[in-house]
Amino acid sequence: MNERPELNTDLDGKTFQNYYYLKEELVAFCRKNKLPVSGGKIELTNRIASFLDEGRVIKSTAKSRKTLDVGEITEETVIESGFVCSEKHRAFFKGMIGKNFSFNVLFQKWLKENAGKTYRDAIEAYFRIAAEKKNGRTVIDKQFEYNTYIRDFFDDNKGKRLEDAIICWKYKKSLPGHNRYERADLAALNG
Repeated sequence: MNERPELNTDLDGKTFQNYYYLKEELVAFCRKNKLPVSGGKIELTNRIASFLDEGRVIKSTAKSRKTLDVGEITEETVIESGFVCSEKHRAFFKGMIGKNFSFNVLFQKWLKENAGKTYRDAIEAYFRIAAEKKNGRTVIDKQFEYNTYIRDFFDDNKGKRLEDAIICWKYKKSLPGHNRYERADLAALNG
């Protein structure tokens, strides 16, 4: 089994991108090398690869969030541009939907993409998203490689345990290349 190289300035961008690193490791590298630490895992990965190959520092594209005072929220209130989840929003939705309400990823995405619609539309969307989630598979965004791997592992291995999936995941991320599940990863369970 190949050893995953330590993340340091001795690596080139291609080698670095060939292995899996936790976001915490990426942030630590950025801090140590005075690179911006803001942004998601994909942005951090691109910033580090550029730095390793060219010595160039890519500035963060993350924008600072301004907290908007939306005033009183009713079902007729229009969803504001640049929506940011707040306690005021949470309280409104819990009051309308029930105590089990939570800002799941798909609902947050819907809110951010539908500025100008009403909060009544948002409530309907919340229930539609919840129904779709119950009836099928949700799409997992690219940066959530672990979640995708575990789901694909169980799709291919009915009856296996989460511990087995985690052993295979740890094995997979130690290898160069992609981090998608493959049946060959089951070799990790034999050794």
